[in-house]
Amino acid sequence: MARERTFALIKPYGVQRGLIGEILSRFEAKGLKIVAMKTLVVSEDLAKSYYSEHIGKPFFEPLIHYITSGPSVAMVLEGDEAVKVVRKMMGKTSPTEADPGTIRGDFGLQIGRNIIHGSDSLTSAEREISLFFEANEIVDFERIDEQWLYGE
Repeated sequence: MARERTFALIKPYGVQRGLIGEILSRFEAKGLKIVAMKTLVVSEDLAKSYYSEHIGKPFFEPLIHYITSGPSVAMVLEGDEAVKVVRKMMGKTSPTEADPGTIRGDFGLQIGRNIIHGSDSLTSAEREISLFFEANEIVDFERIDEQWLYGE
């Protein structure tokens, strides 16, 4: 299996509902390692770069308004097939279609108030990590349980 890094963002709705600890707990219990994390209010410039693929779409402006409306928690997660694992743990984007047991399935109410984002590919992860973190903010370390998790 390939050890990867991926980006995840607990959005303002998740922060305001007090779900940070629950979400972090799920990632850690799964065996993912948090190698960078910070709380921030996403600036308009960062939001426009982050959502650049949606420029010109009818939901672009509401998306920018939402993501800049309050604090978010950005993180870099590391683990075997981290991109795929985080996407599966989040569930489908629409809370009504997300399976119970996923973050969106358990806590989401509206698609317009999405709780969490996770990179959809390694390429996206690299881009999103570089938007939110400087290289010196990402910590390389070995968790004490990695021998048991990965058989190393």
